[in-house]
Amino acid sequence: MKNEGLDAVLLNPGPTLPYLSGLHFHISERPVILCIPTVGEISIVLPELEKQKLEHATFPLSSHTYSEDLSSWQVGFNAALSGLAASGASKIGIEPRSLRVLELRFIESALDVDNLASYELVSCEKAVAQMRMRKDEAELNLMREAVDMAESALEETIPLVKVGVSELEISSILIQRLLAHGSGGELPFQPIIAFGANSANPHAVPTDYCAREGDLILFDWGANNQGYFSDLTRTFALGEPDDTLRSIYEAVQNANAAGRAQSSPGVTAGSIDNASRSTIAEAGFAEYFTHRTGHGLGLEVHEEPYIRGGNERIMEPGMTFTVEPGIYLDGHGGVRIEDDVVITESGAESLSTYSRELRILPV
Repeated sequence: MKNEGLDAVLLNPGPTLPYLSGLHFHISERPVILCIPTVGEISIVLPELEKQKLEHATFPLSSHTYSEDLSSWQVGFNAALSGLAASGASKIGIEPRSLRVLELRFIESALDVDNLASYELVSCEKAVAQMRMRKDEAELNLMREAVDMAESALEETIPLVKVGVSELEISSILIQRLLAHGSGGELPFQPIIAFGANSANPHAVPTDYCAREGDLILFDWGANNQGYFSDLTRTFALGEPDDTLRSIYEAVQNANAAGRAQSSPGVTAGSIDNASRSTIAEAGFAEYFTHRTGHGLGLEVHEEPYIRGGNERIMEPGMTFTVEPGIYLDGHGGVRIEDDVVITESGAESLSTYSRELRILPV
């Protein structure tokens, strides 16, 4: 915070609050804000019904609760943030992608009550990302287990993919298997199950389309292990695919390998993207690779560092991210192969081990 010139950070429920505090709250109609100042005590405003959670706090903090009486909500915010004016706080960090207008209005009113006229709300996401994107061994072990959950669930689902089965049916089965293998119920995202031409949509939603012989079968799925996520993609063929689909599969497989090979400490995130992208371009499919090569992964399914062209972020040991090149032929089919990768001291390790070879499923 001091390096970024921040006098305080205000966090509402989301990945960063439990990461820094060990306290867990859900986003709901009842606002919660944790106030971390550089000077003075940490404070929290929360509903009375959740006060028991503070028994698990491992650091001193002052709590300010409110009741179901709506007039008490602003009173709680005023009390929780009253120390900011006394300390002369002026630059206050928030997470723009997480903070809602609901909390923002209470915060603004509380700061105005204290006549903190010169305060400025700024993004603290850079300061947060510097910590969260480098995982320690305990975090990496949770992510490895999340990968194992996901891979085991897929392997039990694949035999059920037959001609005539729908994307929705397979999605339901995969979700059941994820939960059976220990995934938390709040999955990283709804699995993307896309057959045939639907696989050419990178963010397809499962439909009632039923698989046909020759279809590509794309799975993009992940598990939640105590808040840490896995995010994988594998593409199969139901029976023999045509020559074009085989060609794009080979190009994507090579691009995935190139991206993983480029991953090492000291290189830029953009260079990893370029390694995958140039491989696809050399195969003649540049215009059909329409998204970045990957994104950071951890407590969020999309976080820093982003593996995109032009990103000069230097990769460091402990950074975890996806390598997921794809080729999408509208009306025909698409291929994506996605692995979860961590930068090590000497190179990179793929947390995912599921085969990347084209697997032909029996008709």
